[in-house]
Amino acid sequence: MLSPRAAVFAAFLLNGAVFGTWASRVPALAAQVGADEGTLGLSLLGASIGLAATAPFAARACAMIGARLVVLISGTLGALLLPVLGLVSDPVQLGVALVGLGSAIAALDVSMNLSAVSVIRRLDRPLMPQFHAGFSVGGLFGSVGAAVAASNGLSPERHFLIATVVCLITVVLMARTLPGGRPPRTEEHGDQRSVVKRPVLWLLAGIALCSAIAEGASADWSALFFVRERAVSEGTAAAVYACFSIAMAIARLVGEPVQRRVGPYRLLAGGGVLAAAGVTLAVAVPVPLVGFVGFTLAGLGLAFGFPVVMELAGEAGRRADGTGGERELGLVTTVAYTGFLAGPPLVGTIAHQSSLSVSLAFVAVVIALMIPTSLLAARARRRELTPEASGSVRPS
Repeated sequence: MLSPRAAVFAAFLLNGAVFGTWASRVPALAAQVGADEGTLGLSLLGASIGLAATAPFAARACAMIGARLVVLISGTLGALLLPVLGLVSDPVQLGVALVGLGSAIAALDVSMNLSAVSVIRRLDRPLMPQFHAGFSVGGLFGSVGAAVAASNGLSPERHFLIATVVCLITVVLMARTLPGGRPPRTEEHGDQRSVVKRPVLWLLAGIALCSAIAEGASADWSALFFVRERAVSEGTAAAVYACFSIAMAIARLVGEPVQRRVGPYRLLAGGGVLAAAGVTLAVAVPVPLVGFVGFTLAGLGLAFGFPVVMELAGEAGRRADGTGGERELGLVTTVAYTGFLAGPPLVGTIAHQSSLSVSLAFVAVVIALMIPTSLLAARARRRELTPEASGSVRPS
């Protein structure tokens, strides 16, 4: 039987596997439906719509029935929706299928983060990067599976059916010990103000937004970029996201001591510097190997964007009884998912009008915005904590 901590890790693993499985087969799906960059960007908008529209409702559902049940329902739905992608035959069908899959992924993302927050509070350790390493490892498994499937000529339909079976087994394994039961009915919050009136939450959401655009671009467009502009095979191109995921997973697994040493906000700013440099390197140097190195650096730099922001948002909403954070996580996640909403069509449109190189250079600029935003968020959190003399977050 899995421990609660291992069960939460498995939930992150599942989410990453679902995402990495379909994202790495984007070139095959584009060929299957006959889409160019612009049309494909609009189809990918379906997943973003599902993500952004579902996140706030997922947070409310977690507050009503508990994060555990939401994780199990959304994880099952996400696994079952994968094979649907293998049956689509035109860009519209692809977009509609991705709306459903995006909704399942969003609900799983919000609920698994809340389950992770409960474990972090119980153990009093900054474990969120390690949990998000599970997402990266899952993305690695999904992308490696996609590379093997593509190299062996396996169709998306057959590939996704195999992935569904593996994902459903994971749901069964984590079902009994996953934390996050139905929360107690209480009106006591760590901060009585409306979440929309707290500058620190909007700044954290801004960091997550930039990170979402960058992660989405890496997942959705990196393989296609290497196929069409670096002239590598589809199987080799699928391995780009694998490098990205490996780097992200390694950084997150060792993230606890790093976060304790430099503090969460400096960690976010430093990650922005590294990721922006990596994407710039991949675009500026027309050598496939250098591009692999660039996306590896991007994975290292973006590793802490989502997990640290989610941890800080959850702590900002902590109640005196140790519960809470649903509203804060809901706000930050919803704003972040607008990055997934706007990112694919925006990158696709820029690529259609110019090239994928230009569109990814734009992504590098977006990543760089994380640097000043992180420093402003640290200042805003200090202002919140000073009058309350609260020590729940280390805003260093």
